[in-house]
Amino acid sequence: MKDTPAPYTTPDGRQIGGVLMELRNITLRFGGVEAIKDISFDIREGEIRAIIGPNGAGKSSMLNVISGFYHPQVGEVWFRGAKRPAMKPYEVARQGVARTFQNIALFDGMSVLDNIMTGRLTHMKASLLSQAIWWGAAEREEIANRERVEKIIDFLEIQHIRKTPVGRLPYGLKKRVELARALAAEPMLLLLDEPMAGMNVEEKEDMCRFVLDVNDEFGTTIVLIEHDMGVVMDLSDRVVVMDYGKKIGDGTPSEVRANPAVIDAYLGVAHD
Repeated sequence: MKDTPAPYTTPDGRQIGGVLMELRNITLRFGGVEAIKDISFDIREGEIRAIIGPNGAGKSSMLNVISGFYHPQVGEVWFRGAKRPAMKPYEVARQGVARTFQNIALFDGMSVLDNIMTGRLTHMKASLLSQAIWWGAAEREEIANRERVEKIIDFLEIQHIRKTPVGRLPYGLKKRVELARALAAEPMLLLLDEPMAGMNVEEKEDMCRFVLDVNDEFGTTIVLIEHDMGVVMDLSDRVVVMDYGKKIGDGTPSEVRANPAVIDAYLGVAHD
């Protein structure tokens, strides 16, 4: 892999640090189909890293490799300077990686508050018995978790729906609740799989604002998959471009936008 630049401060004052995660020569096969073909790139602390490409390019498969849902046949995942062994998704979550999904994965019959509380599961240490009788450490833990969730509810401006069953909410608010649940885990690395898909213009503007606020106020490193090029170019510090499972571009938004291979494969053939 090429040398990584030193930590720096962006023009808007955000801190971009050293390498948090490296994907080294990742190849992922499903039978005879290669969904990912020998791809390498890194993710740096504090940045917003986008993964783009046409439908079927392998973007979600890459996100599933990062989150531990898929295990590549070839290649290595390095996290915080150490090679990561094959892990189950819940073990990766305990390391500080949280995600949202392309298709909303919430509990429709539960309230917004209870859905977000499920994001605290990795932080619950009290025994099953003490949780059942809600005493001692379990009581203190429950109060601390509830306080954290209430702060996230305020942060994402969803106080007015906190007791509403998720199944009754419009699509845009469901996406915000899913983001809240991911944030409840206090992730070091947040994976967003098409967070603006299916939204109208106003909902996209709100979600963009929240993504930037999460990165700025919490210092959370974010990796997102998104088809809206305006969103990608406005939000991202660096962009990886995939096409048919291969990496065809990697750089800043301006570098990617000027890359002829990216223009041909994804952004549309340039015309004079």
